[in-house]
Amino acid sequence: MRSVIEKENKRQFVNLKDEYREKKFYSFLKRSFDVFFSMIAIIVSSPVMLILAIIIKLDGGPAIYKQVRVGKNGKKFVIYKFRSMIQNADAPEIIKELKDKNEMDGPMFKIEKDPRVTKIGSFIRKTSLDELPQFFNILFGNMTFVGPRPPLPSEVEAFDEYQKQKLLVKQGLTCYWQCSGRNSIMFDEWIELDLKYI
Repeated sequence: MRSVIEKENKRQFVNLKDEYREKKFYSFLKRSFDVFFSMIAIIVSSPVMLILAIIIKLDGGPAIYKQVRVGKNGKKFVIYKFRSMIQNADAPEIIKELKDKNEMDGPMFKIEKDPRVTKIGSFIRKTSLDELPQFFNILFGNMTFVGPRPPLPSEVEAFDEYQKQKLLVKQGLTCYWQCSGRNSIMFDEWIELDLKYI
């Protein structure tokens, strides 16, 4: 029964690429909102960001973690986060060792109790403080406040045409997935939530 429903859902979205047209006025309002509120958010959160940057720096290594992500229409950009893991956490040899501990299906890689996460990293992840630098991504126009979370290039390479439709819009700081259970949601459902938003 579930597989029938899933197939029906996919049929409903199969022409989303042809049907989706972002309204110019809506796009203007959304961008205006992003610029205005990201500037306010940066000003208001700057003392917290400064303190976190110092604490993370004292722990050893850079405070800001930069990673290439895929945005609207497949355009790549650099996302900013406070570093919550050890240095070289993305090294192929480390990923290989942890591959069998992956708790997500599909191309996503997530571990709830990831051994790469530092002590301060565990705290800023639970409180989502690691995401604060993404206000700059929003200000620069790479991201928006609300939209599907930006995937990694390696993840997009494994997407089929249906799943790639999540890239029709600007990727966001927060989305349905984050509000609906995060790691408890499997990959297919995550995609469905992103397309539901679109």
